[in-house]
Amino acid sequence: MRTADFSPLGRITPSPRLLAVIIGACCGAMALSANAATATSGTVTPAATPTAAKAAAGKGDTITVVAAPETNFRAGGDRLVPAYMDGQIANGGRVGFLGQQDANNVPFSVVGFTSKLIQDQQARTLADVLNNDASVQSGYGYGNYAETFVVRGFSLNGDDISYGGLYGILPRQQLPTEFAERIELLKGSSAFLNGVPPGGTGVGGTVNVEPKRAGDEPLNRVTLDYTSKSQVGGAFDIARRYGDNNQFGVRVNGAHREGGTAIDDERRRLTMGSIGLDYRGDRFRTSLDFGMSKQTVHGGRPVVYLGGATEIPEVPSATGNYGQKWAYTDTENEFGMLRGEYDLTDSWTAYGAVGANHTHEYGKYSSPTLSDDDGNVTMSRMTVPYFSDSISSQAGVRGKFDTGFVKHNVNVGFSTLNRKVSTAYTMTAASVSENIYDPVNVGEPMTDLYTGGSMGDPGVTNRVRNNGIAIADTMSVLDDKVQLTAGARRQNVVVSNYDYTGAESTSFDETKVTPAFGLVVKPWDHISLYANHIEALQAGETAGTSYNGVLVTNGGQVSGIQTSKQNEVGIKADYGRVAGSIALFEIKKPIGVYTQSGVDSYVFSNGGEVRNRGLELNAFGEPLYGVRLNGSMTWMDPEMTKTQDGAYDGNNAIGIPRYQMVVGGEWDIPGLTGITATSKVIHTGSQYADSANDLKVDSWTRLDLGMRYNMNLPKNNIIWRAGVENVANEKYWASATGGYLTQGEPRQAKVSMTVDF
Repeated sequence: MRTADFSPLGRITPSPRLLAVIIGACCGAMALSANAATATSGTVTPAATPTAAKAAAGKGDTITVVAAPETNFRAGGDRLVPAYMDGQIANGGRVGFLGQQDANNVPFSVVGFTSKLIQDQQARTLADVLNNDASVQSGYGYGNYAETFVVRGFSLNGDDISYGGLYGILPRQQLPTEFAERIELLKGSSAFLNGVPPGGTGVGGTVNVEPKRAGDEPLNRVTLDYTSKSQVGGAFDIARRYGDNNQFGVRVNGAHREGGTAIDDERRRLTMGSIGLDYRGDRFRTSLDFGMSKQTVHGGRPVVYLGGATEIPEVPSATGNYGQKWAYTDTENEFGMLRGEYDLTDSWTAYGAVGANHTHEYGKYSSPTLSDDDGNVTMSRMTVPYFSDSISSQAGVRGKFDTGFVKHNVNVGFSTLNRKVSTAYTMTAASVSENIYDPVNVGEPMTDLYTGGSMGDPGVTNRVRNNGIAIADTMSVLDDKVQLTAGARRQNVVVSNYDYTGAESTSFDETKVTPAFGLVVKPWDHISLYANHIEALQAGETAGTSYNGVLVTNGGQVSGIQTSKQNEVGIKADYGRVAGSIALFEIKKPIGVYTQSGVDSYVFSNGGEVRNRGLELNAFGEPLYGVRLNGSMTWMDPEMTKTQDGAYDGNNAIGIPRYQMVVGGEWDIPGLTGITATSKVIHTGSQYADSANDLKVDSWTRLDLGMRYNMNLPKNNIIWRAGVENVANEKYWASATGGYLTQGEPRQAKVSMTVDF
């Protein structure tokens, strides 16, 4: 029997000497760079704008740099946290119903990636942005081309990405980045902060997308882009503000892109558009957003199921495509969101939001299943129409008051989400045979072996209703150097599943209260120590009707609410030009197990457990003028601790690498005005594709390189960007998430020209 390990990182704990070197180096580097910056230029505020400085420079007076009106940050509302790294990364973001928060003032790990980073890296989808953080791993969904993520070792699906803090609003499968002003990553369990997402994922972290808003300066921007092999696209971005005090804002975005990708015979097309209206008054602020997108993937390279393989297959050609040309997915989304807040007094603000989404998808899917270790596979055809409608809302009041020497920041709010899904399917036998190393295209199989529902008029198969009430109080003393956050959320989760005849097959209705506690201590001006205990909620798994040939008494029923618990401690540093953090965390997630309840019966319940322990290091900023860095590392111990009959206790959980690293940088080349060299290295350690840990996926490393030329013209300014991802054309299995394989993208070139006029 394996000895229990209760160390903070379990089996993967680095030696104390190694930890000391890493922590000392990170903190020392940030301190040295901050001191150097202060010595040469004085204190630098991330929100400072050069416009005011230039205006005062010619008068011979003391220069006072102030924030532009749109960057005046006020914690708790909807205004965005100021950004670092030439405007690419923000040290903070939306912390659930607590609103936008500076990371150094909250006991949670949160970081924001800006639209400037999206443009400079020519990121096309959410995965392109999130691969800047080593806590996130990306892959494809089960049988389709949907981007799915793993955060701190737990899955996060596209259905569970929030928009301005609301779940169920954004397009699923693949999210175009043109919608986003910020993409914010909150690491850790978050049921107290965000409520329960409709898809029941997000145990290890959540992602929020903030819509674009018009700035005080008029914007006229057009971008043309090219991606190998033959994708050509264009986008426009127009913004204006009106009124005596610029209180009315309008921002309109649109993009179209289509053509062949770097993968053989794969073609993609995107058309999207959005409009954002907002009003900024002295006491009242509101916004209204509408958006639509249409995306198509034809002949996409699918995931690979392991099937009868006894070992992980060698990776096929980086550009090879073992999908079929007749396989495709078409998705259409329309969505909207209305937000508002009103200052009741100088200390109290009421807020609210409501949003809706309609999704229409139709796809023919065909993923290969290995039949041996030589790459031979079989494939079937599954056709699925999918419709969903979601309505989400939140409202509340926040305010502050004092009791003696204790300051209180209180937030009381509620949230709701209702989603209805209608779907049907037809499926053929596994009649297509090929080899992933020598793929061939065959005609589409037409004879249906299985059917469910009406393909022309799919019936309702799932309904989800989530309602929650939350209260939080952040108490601070000693000039905010000690802050304690305490709160709780009462969450009701209702799930109803229906078979293809319309009859209810399983249902679930349960209420749970989740607490949260967080502590922030600031012993020095630039350092924050923090700790938290927070939980996540999701509906449990559905019990089978039998186990080992014996009746399961609660077969077909959901195993109640699963409550995942996180404990985290860490340190954050912010020196104005550079910032970083170190975090230790442990997350425990229940899993369903069968236990004998009688001589001839079993019962299914949340008796098992998966436990992830990890260490995260993050650092970003501009330690030297013209040199910008963004780096992160994650060590994980993804241990299964309470599995069915102890069969896999002590093994690694599926699809979670023990080590990930991302290091990105930019260098403004001296003597070449406006030219910037860029690079990024991504390294992911090995991971297992099965619970027995017999199938091990090798580690991989990817290098991206690029150049940017800002012509900095007085009018009609032009920025040229060129980059190559996966420079070495490395072929690798990028992910084993879900127990199947997603192959990494081949080498591809991206070129774009952006004109502001």
